[in-house]
Amino acid sequence: MQEVVRIDRGWLTLAGGVLVVAILYTAQAVIVPIALAVLLTFLLTPVVMPLQRRIGRVPAVLAVVVLTFTVLGAVGWATTRQLSLVVQELPSYRQNIRQKVRDIRTAGDGSVGALSEALEDVRKEIAPDSPEAAPPQPVVIRDDGVTTPWRLPALGPMFEPLATAALVIVLVIFMLLERQELRDRLIRLFGHGRLTGTTRAFDEAGRRVSRYLLTQSLINLAYGVGVCAGLWAIGVPYPVLWGLLGAMLRFIPYVGPLAGTAAPLIVALAVLEGWTRPLLVAALFLVLELFTNLVLETVFYAGAAGISQVGLLVAVAFWTWLWGPLGLLMATPLTVCITVLGRHVPGLGLVTALLSDDPVLEPPVRFYQRLLAGDQEEAAEVLEDHLKSDQLTSVYDAVIIPALTYAELDRMEGRLSPEEERAVVGAASELVDEIVAADPAADEAVPAALRVLGYPARSDADALALRILGHVLAGSGIALDVLDASPPMFEALQRIRDRRYAAVCIADLPPGPPSRARHLAKRLRAAQLDLRVLIGRWGPEALEDEQTNETLLAGGADHVGTTVHETATALREQAASAAPDRGQVPQTQARA
Repeated sequence: MQEVVRIDRGWLTLAGGVLVVAILYTAQAVIVPIALAVLLTFLLTPVVMPLQRRIGRVPAVLAVVVLTFTVLGAVGWATTRQLSLVVQELPSYRQNIRQKVRDIRTAGDGSVGALSEALEDVRKEIAPDSPEAAPPQPVVIRDDGVTTPWRLPALGPMFEPLATAALVIVLVIFMLLERQELRDRLIRLFGHGRLTGTTRAFDEAGRRVSRYLLTQSLINLAYGVGVCAGLWAIGVPYPVLWGLLGAMLRFIPYVGPLAGTAAPLIVALAVLEGWTRPLLVAALFLVLELFTNLVLETVFYAGAAGISQVGLLVAVAFWTWLWGPLGLLMATPLTVCITVLGRHVPGLGLVTALLSDDPVLEPPVRFYQRLLAGDQEEAAEVLEDHLKSDQLTSVYDAVIIPALTYAELDRMEGRLSPEEERAVVGAASELVDEIVAADPAADEAVPAALRVLGYPARSDADALALRILGHVLAGSGIALDVLDASPPMFEALQRIRDRRYAAVCIADLPPGPPSRARHLAKRLRAAQLDLRVLIGRWGPEALEDEQTNETLLAGGADHVGTTVHETATALREQAASAAPDRGQVPQTQARA
């Protein structure tokens, strides 16, 4: 019955997603202006807020909106006007274009001409007899008899975009005036019982989208200024036009920068004589793109969008299919909003996992997953990535030890066989050996002030954890002898008496029960030996249990460590106050 419920919920989620997409597609005439107005509200809010403190909300909103749309309208009109002039002037450069074509043919040693002749021969073979051209048909204009006094044919194609622009302007004004009221209403609508999560979602979405849009606008403006200045210096006509187009088209992901580069380059080839200056134009755009992508966007974006590159490509394709060019323009900010909401709304968690640039798997989980897959190379890359930002020994508590505990947990719950667990531990052991071999401090011979016996409570993972402790203690004056396996207690007691160990460290990784470690501690106490008993319950914080640690301390342990670093610190403190009669022996890290 439980599986049936899960299947029904999955189908219900799928049906809900299909319904949402269908509504977005069929109602795009209404939804697209609203979405565009919301994005413009996000963009203008950081400008309106400081201004309204000085002149009031209504004057600030009206001033910003009027100025913004006036500038946009003027830029659009000037761009359209100059584009029409460029189109009109291009035929006058026909001779220059023909010269460029002749140069290309000459450079190709006649290969272009040969290719043209071959294509012409193929065309003749396919259609040897050309049919006579059909006589022209008269054009008949029919009158449907419907007359309307308000019919304006010249404004017909422009009515829909003008109406959309007017709706967007009105929506932006009222959204800026009532943004706080709208926010509170949305929180009331969606945040019933989830006030904290909804508030965080709206705040993060607004902050991230506003930051992204403002950052992109400033970067695009800098790019447009660079294009304008460079083309003016080279001598390309209408440099302001190409700078404006380059800045505006960069709002469109992937396609926009290519279009912004192609248009002025084509004009440069047609207008400018020779090849030197057109090649300088191509070099200008190449340098500007590299500088913008590698420097400006890397420095200023820094997580502003929070979307992975693959996720952004999928989102761009989806919104373009759904809403056409406007969907392409709004793809990135809309995807940012959905990704942010997915972090706080459980039902959208799948979307966030697919689109977000946050790491889906934490380093220890990823390390364990790679070990399970038998991919030691990528597992080593996880360790290398951690070592780039942290100390060498921290990789044990942060990555390797948690991976060992995950393997033990999977074995206890039946998801991993004992053989598979041994394979995981063996692969981790090889990587630990590589870390030790690369550490010069591991080979330093330091007189030992303290001899410690490492006792694995159960498994090979416990023995590996003790070897890790030995590496952490390298160079600290502590000699740690690690047993390969858990021997009978009487043999361990005899060894302790013979070699005069000052401490015994029992490794018992969670989530296994602490009964074995508690039993060993009791036996050591019952033997009345002059030594200190330390137990290592090393693992992630989620597996820590204070009650278990208290039980181990009551059973005879002197110290219970939850991390390798914590246990190593306790042993260093003991070594610093070690009795002189313990003697000094060479530092060893041998297996018994």
